Amino acid sequence: MNTFLAFGREHVERHFRKTGQSVYMHLKRHVREKVKGASGGALPKRRNSKIFLDLDTDDDLNSDDYEYEDEAKLVIFPDHYEIALPNIEELPALVTIACDAVLSSKSPYRKQDPDTWEHELPVSKYANNLTQLDNGVRIPPSGWKCARCDLRENLWLNLTDGSVLCGKWFFDSSGGNGHALEHYRDMGYPLAVKLGTITPDGADVYSFQEEEPVTDPHLAKHLAHFGIDMLHMHGTENGLRDNDIKPRVSEWEVIQETGTKLKPMYGPGYTGLKNLGNSCYLSSVMQAIFSIPEFQRAYVGNLPRIFDYSPLDPTQDFNTQMTKLGHGLLSGQYSKPPVKSELIEQVMKEEHKPQQNGISPRMFKAFVSKSHPEFSSNRQQDAQEFFLHLVNLVERNRIGSENPSDVFRFLVEERIQCCQTRKVRYTERVDYLMQLPVAMEAATNKDELIAYELTRREAEANRRPLPELVRAKIPFSACLQAFSEPENVDDFWSSALQAKSAGVKTSRFASFPEYLVVQIKKFTFGLDWVPKKFDVSIDMPDLLDINHLRARGLQPGEEELPDISPPIVIPDDSKDRLMNQLIDPSDIDESSVMQLAEMGFPLEACRKAVYFTGNMGAEVAFNWIIVHMEEPDFAEPLTMPGYGGAASAGASVFGATGLDNQPPEETVSIITSMGFHRNQAIQALRATNSNLERALDWIFSHPEFEEDSDFVIEMENNANANIISEAKPEGPRVKDGSGMYELFAFISHMGTSTMSGHYVCHIKKEGRWVIYNDHRVCASERPPKDLGYMYFYRRIPS
Repeated sequence: MNTFLAFGREHVERHFRKTGQSVYMHLKRHVREKVKGASGGALPKRRNSKIFLDLDTDDDLNSDDYEYEDEAKLVIFPDHYEIALPNIEELPALVTIACDAVLSSKSPYRKQDPDTWEHELPVSKYANNLTQLDNGVRIPPSGWKCARCDLRENLWLNLTDGSVLCGKWFFDSSGGNGHALEHYRDMGYPLAVKLGTITPDGADVYSFQEEEPVTDPHLAKHLAHFGIDMLHMHGTENGLRDNDIKPRVSEWEVIQETGTKLKPMYGPGYTGLKNLGNSCYLSSVMQAIFSIPEFQRAYVGNLPRIFDYSPLDPTQDFNTQMTKLGHGLLSGQYSKPPVKSELIEQVMKEEHKPQQNGISPRMFKAFVSKSHPEFSSNRQQDAQEFFLHLVNLVERNRIGSENPSDVFRFLVEERIQCCQTRKVRYTERVDYLMQLPVAMEAATNKDELIAYELTRREAEANRRPLPELVRAKIPFSACLQAFSEPENVDDFWSSALQAKSAGVKTSRFASFPEYLVVQIKKFTFGLDWVPKKFDVSIDMPDLLDINHLRARGLQPGEEELPDISPPIVIPDDSKDRLMNQLIDPSDIDESSVMQLAEMGFPLEACRKAVYFTGNMGAEVAFNWIIVHMEEPDFAEPLTMPGYGGAASAGASVFGATGLDNQPPEETVSIITSMGFHRNQAIQALRATNSNLERALDWIFSHPEFEEDSDFVIEMENNANANIISEAKPEGPRVKDGSGMYELFAFISHMGTSTMSGHYVCHIKKEGRWVIYNDHRVCASERPPKDLGYMYFYRRIPS
């Protein structure tokens, strides 16, 4: 009753020993079968005054046959002294008030109910009379990038002038540079829609003027102004909705194994997850994740240590929530078969339907989706995007030196060749999954597909029943071949020509991960902006050999491209602001300084943070403070040694390096403001001759670099050929080995878009396939391995 945190029976003692807090409220709901009347039926319904807690009821229990009774009492530790509630006589007034407030409060999860989610967003007051400029702008269905910084994610379309600009930067290192907000401040155009969220049911719309997400009842009209047809999928020519068309129903039946008698599975590892309303993407990924021994050991194996050392508010601790969920899935405590007497009674009533309740991942979902605009909603999401989001959280919250996501990490070697000079460049990057294109041109049943399409169109035109679906049959070998083929590089800048040129890129595995995740790229956009899904059948192998995709590095006879960076193009507004900032410290944005000072940081430190991040705003300056707050001169006044004119300042920011090879402090500050360690920024700039863009690329290709005051690197300075005697940084940790794998799990998607439909997961356990369909866990009879979306392979020891 101090922190108002809730604990199960087995954990309340641990919390008492850890915190010394001794007063707890015990809440319990009893479920009883209703008393039968003389005619055999339940007695007439009466208002139940025994229910006073706002708790979820079990949907599997018929409310006509069962009644509920709530019980509340205070328990005083360590003697377990109990006081029934309500009890005005024995309790002080303040305790009574606190108890009444708890008992009358609403469930914190009510707002997450899918039935009420959409009604929470207000209609924008600008929607009815929104001005749209007739400027001829047409938005393509793909290939978007920010008009000011070339970012290709978190992009927003302004509904007045059609500008495509990036969103704001989040503290979790996602997002953008805030150009959409800057555009609003410059022009005053209030509404924007997030690209990639547009479906027939709506999209994510934000009102800059109202400073909140909103709904736009005229969104279809506003999008059509820029050539986007969001309503096309509401109905087809035969008047049926997409999900009502027979081919889609067939897909649902096949993947969920409808029509087969599936045997429920119980026990450790066979616990389902309740669907919270379009949360099946999360459930499917977490079932696959916790079937991997490394994740089981890292979290469930360390349960006592993680729980004992969790913070005072464990609801805000990633490792605690992962461990809690993993224990729920693997312990078997929440997946027990009905006892024999219950089965006999159900059979006698001819009501034998085995019930599997599963566990609710509400708290886990609330934490991992916090501050994420997509996952925090109750709309359907992409399982592949959530997988990468989860890996990122695991990386950032590792338990000591243990990092279970190491099993997914591998290095990709990218070979880029200038088509004109034939010279090449080899680089490496880190990745966590293999994305396979769908080679539609390699379908083995093309004649059958053509005949089906003609018949389908004729049936739609004449409003007749559609023919039985014919799926394209794609050989897996063709998809693998498409993955390894060269692809054109957009906007390739050839250092040999010092100009843009045609370039091609090929990708190979510089290392093979212990667990290989393969995503089939089934989703795309048509020219009319309608999301499309390749409804294909791919003969995914149980045993996979990709050893032939091993990278080979620079080959004899190949000539490398010169190590010269392209010129950095900086938007005029950002460049001018940054240059002026470096010239005159008196122009520091005091509003950003005060925002940081109100958080409790020293005033001088706030001024330095805003200065060294070029007046880019309080959010970027906040990241600078987090990185530099342990430095001894953190709170010292701002001083600018060597302060000079615009030319020298500009040279130091955008590429020049001092004679002692010490990168300019301004450039270091820009990188550290993004959340990277100071030493990491310095070594990256040294390795790239203080080129800002290449330094960022270097950092992303060396993610395992740890800040260490004694840590120095050895590098060659191409400018003067001077060797600096320092240690070489360790590369990203990978678990390289053989490229032979076996399939052990796959996630399938039903529906026309990743933003709608349903996900299920199949996992091979104890030699047999098991289907995880939300809270239902059953032995699989016909696992649809050819219709999956994400496949999980484990390495076969050589």
